[in-house]
Amino acid sequence: MRKDVHRVLLDREAIASRVTALGRAIADDLESTGGPSREIVLVPILTGSIVFVADLIRHLPQRLRIGVMSVSSYPGRSLESKSALIHGSLPDDLAGRHVLIVDDILDTGQTLALVRRIVLEHHAAQVRTCVLLRKSRPRVEEVDVDYVGFDIPDVFVVGYGLDYNDYYRNLPDLVTLRPEAMR
Repeated sequence: MRKDVHRVLLDREAIASRVTALGRAIADDLESTGGPSREIVLVPILTGSIVFVADLIRHLPQRLRIGVMSVSSYPGRSLESKSALIHGSLPDDLAGRHVLIVDDILDTGQTLALVRRIVLEHHAAQVRTCVLLRKSRPRVEEVDVDYVGFDIPDVFVVGYGLDYNDYYRNLPDLVTLRPEAMR
């Protein structure tokens, strides 16, 4: 797999440091809106955010629950986000709860906007959003993000949970691939 890597965009140390900082910011914000006992429901968007959310929750001292959503927007070998398709459902008991939607990457905005609308339809008390990466590109659908790990150029990246054709998720760094690896 390493032979397929073109360039390391973000190394594991930078990612770990930023995830720690994001966890602190989220925990501090949550505490300021209701004290340390405030419960939060994390809604990670699978599968790309799985590594990110696993690391992030280790920095959240609050009581929390996880209700996963499975959404696909990069089908198969696609390098561009397509329409977001839901492949699962949220927990039914989000009414009155504080919810944090966690996604790997903000690209077109469609996935995050769709999941946010669905969470709001469940009458959550508060909905915040967190993404590891925000691509520098025009959005198909504008969505405000409360917590951003890194702003990156509009390049296709893999690693740290992000994939190409279901491979490379296990790379510890965020990398770009050589063109011949994407055939």
